[in-house]
Amino acid sequence: MSASGKIRILFVCVGNACRSQMAEGFAMVHIDEGFEVRSAGTQAMGYVTGETVEIMQEAGVDISGQRSKQLKDEMVEWADAVVTLGCCCADRLCPVSFKGRKEDWPIEDPIGRPVEVLRRVRDDIERRVVKLITELSAEKDGAPRH
Repeated sequence: MSASGKIRILFVCVGNACRSQMAEGFAMVHIDEGFEVRSAGTQAMGYVTGETVEIMQEAGVDISGQRSKQLKDEMVEWADAVVTLGCCCADRLCPVSFKGRKEDWPIEDPIGRPVEVLRRVRDDIERRVVKLITELSAEKDGAPRH
């Protein structure tokens, strides 16, 4: 946990153009003031795809102001939880000294796929984000992790 007492979550995918942007967007909707959220890409594309923005708007989440960012070591150092979304293993991204939570979500890359795939991926990401936030909130409040 950060010095401010907030739990910091970093979502990572390859391009930071779709999956991790969805996760960041959903987290921003579902978190309270006890959290901070960021996303990044191992090979950032430099933009969020229009399809991703549109599919998130369908779910009532506006990510049109989010930007694609290249993953940097400082981002991992900033985080209390690092979640990869189909790009690589969090163990590879995090230094041995990282004491936070690491999760790997096997999320398929929906870029260039039919809209049904984007919706399925979006809904899967939202479920996982809500579960993660619920678990991290419980741990912060002293409940044991299952």
